[in-house]
Amino acid sequence: MHNFIGGLAIAGAFIIDIRVGLVTWLACAAHEIPQELGDFGILIHGGWAKKKALLFNFLSALTIVFGGVIAYFMSSNINIVFLLPFAAGNFIYIACADLLPEIKNESTSSRKKGLFHFVIFLIGILLILAVRFIEI
Repeated sequence: MHNFIGGLAIAGAFIIDIRVGLVTWLACAAHEIPQELGDFGILIHGGWAKKKALLFNFLSALTIVFGGVIAYFMSSNINIVFLLPFAAGNFIYIACADLLPEIKNESTSSRKKGLFHFVIFLIGILLILAVRFIEI
């Protein structure tokens, strides 16, 4: 579902404006590459054979193309502008609901480590704001 929503966002962004599409694609690529590597590592650690893990990880990643094709065909019948805030909201939800509690519950958590994670989180927000004000 995660990759499918990413495909909706990327295609919707390109349909709206090529500049918005490029920024969205770069942001998704910066997120997806480490995420897919992590998924592959989890499958290998879970006992899957390398070929099987690679195949299933690849098939899962292909749903991004399916999302893009759906957004493209939807654009001829409806205004797809809603896809960008929908996708952004989903990604923010994933970060807040899944990642932040995981960081908070680390057994080796310390104030210094917590401050580091908070600063990185703020840098991410500032990058989003910076992209908002940059004209390509």
